[in-house]
Amino acid sequence: KELYHLEVAAIAGHLDARHNLGCYEGGRGRFERGVKHHIIAANLGLDESIEMLMKLYEIGQVSMEDLSGALSSHRAAVAATESPQREEALYWETT
Repeated sequence: KELYHLEVAAIAGHLDARHNLGCYEGGRGRFERGVKHHIIAANLGLDESIEMLMKLYEIGQVSMEDLSGALSSHRAAVAATESPQREEALYWETT
């Protein structure tokens, strides 16, 4: 039942659910499916999925081409969400 809800949330665009699906699939030895989930989440700006892709690259489960593509998409997604208002809010959140 949990898996069903993760899939529904991932389809709806919930990045943490997508990341968790990647971890679920990888934990069951389905690395190719897991990597796809992590790449999607990383392309949309989720830092945890980039970190996981780097770990998977170190053990040979992700190609350099897939990792570099995910990194550039991740940077673009993060840059697209930057704004002076967000930076000011982050400043006040951390002080």
